[in-house]
Amino acid sequence: MVGLGSVSVPVVKQYLRYVETLDIDVPALLLGSNISAATLTQENERISGEQLQAFLASLIIATDDLLFGLKSGAFVEPGSYSVLGYITMTCATLEQALERIQPYEKLVGDMGVTSINYQPQRLAINWHCAYTFEDVREQMVDNVFASWLAYARWLSGQDLGPLEVHLQRAEPTLELRQHYQQVFNCPVLFSQPSNSLILPREYLNIPLRQPDHSLLQTLELHAAGQVSALGDAHSFSIQVKDIIRILLAKGITRKDMVAGQLNMSERTLQRKLQQEQTSYQKLLDEARLLLAQQYLTDTLLPVDDIAMQLGFSETRSFFRSFKGWTGQTPSVYRECAENRVHRN
Repeated sequence: MVGLGSVSVPVVKQYLRYVETLDIDVPALLLGSNISAATLTQENERISGEQLQAFLASLIIATDDLLFGLKSGAFVEPGSYSVLGYITMTCATLEQALERIQPYEKLVGDMGVTSINYQPQRLAINWHCAYTFEDVREQMVDNVFASWLAYARWLSGQDLGPLEVHLQRAEPTLELRQHYQQVFNCPVLFSQPSNSLILPREYLNIPLRQPDHSLLQTLELHAAGQVSALGDAHSFSIQVKDIIRILLAKGITRKDMVAGQLNMSERTLQRKLQQEQTSYQKLLDEARLLLAQQYLTDTLLPVDDIAMQLGFSETRSFFRSFKGWTGQTPSVYRECAENRVHRN
């Protein structure tokens, strides 16, 4: 699709769960936005971004409430994020869940783009909304941030809160500012360069309540195929790297299996990667490095086992490759990681 792209039905249904608590003619809202009630019964269906923008614009008028974005965030469910929601449910830590947002957020919709800036003591999760109506955009940012916070609290079972919330819009009235403070329980700054949640970096290590590594791998393979089917909002090489990473966690490095996940031949796979000035081997090495660092930092697996898991025919080849990537041997890297943990 062009323009504002498309949005998954669960996104609309989260707003509807909130709207249904109000005295509003929901069928009229949907009809005026050209959204079929039958479409909303199919979780895997999508509507256009223009339809969602029209729906939210009508909702702003119907509610006459500048806080409906914040309030609707409380109605988030795992299914609100489509497959991405179930993927994050099976992650072991909040860091793992955050790492899955960028590769798979297109499955939720083309509403905006997430980026994460990591700093020594904190991190900023930024969300750039793609919608064109200013009032709709502001309500969507509020909904996204309130939803993220509510969902993170549910995933972790902890009363998490940001250090600060940054919003690009002009500062509202005192009454509205107080409501923002109540929802986020932290300073909320307006007229900022970006829309961002500022979190303590230690949140990355918070364990989640339902980790399931095997299910995570299965869901990611399914999600990678869905992203590919939706088009090229993400570069092809990013899609390939995601699939390599998922298969590599199972000890699989075969190019033909990666191509199969994308419903194409190996030759087509390599040609499309060349068009993006990369190669299968380069993406495989990047995925190997990422997994190797995770294994060395987060597990007690012997180096020989890690080399085998990453598809190296012998440990010596793994040592040579890892030192080329990082300047350190695997053993030295693990020792340094342990020292950093002890210092903290």
